[in-house]
Amino acid sequence: MNLPSRPVQYGLFAALLTLMLATRFHHFGDALHLPDASMAVFFLGGLYLRRHAAFVGYLLAAVAIDYIAITGRGLSFFQHYCVTPSYAFLLLAYAVLWYAGRLYAPHMAARPRALLGGLGVALLAASVSFLISNGAFYWWGGRYPQPHFAEYIERVWKWGPLFVRTTLGYVAAGFFAHALIARYARPRDARPLAEA
Repeated sequence: MNLPSRPVQYGLFAALLTLMLATRFHHFGDALHLPDASMAVFFLGGLYLRRHAAFVGYLLAAVAIDYIAITGRGLSFFQHYCVTPSYAFLLLAYAVLWYAGRLYAPHMAARPRALLGGLGVALLAASVSFLISNGAFYWWGGRYPQPHFAEYIERVWKWGPLFVRTTLGYVAAGFFAHALIARYARPRDARPLAEA
């Protein structure tokens, strides 16, 4: 898949940022009953935008959203339950998603096989990303006084499928939109003569 034009890239960047804002801010996400789409945003961003600057932009947006959401409740950012030394591992967890999408981008097309391949890559990337973020929080977050492998595996099975399933749901919705746009928004001169 070719890199989209600049206006399309700006539109995609804004749409994905809006999705992150609407779902990562628990105030909006809870009101809309939408789970956090951040993992899918990073995968789709890597797939469609690819630029390192966009990745950095989304990282900064994610941290800013967390900061505003936490301090907006009158809490100290660095004293919040989820903000531990392991918070830095979100960089690696999101990088896995971004660069997996970026790696798959040349194979992406509005064909069933390419879309299914993209879902497979998203499944693998989301699983690895979850293991990084959850593992870092469990082992190095300081919230579990005596961490052990059995408890960690129990937590992975409890939370992993939810995070991965949510990510795949958003990615599938993005791929559905991709297929619709590819089918119905082709330039007039690209349509077969019978349609003209």
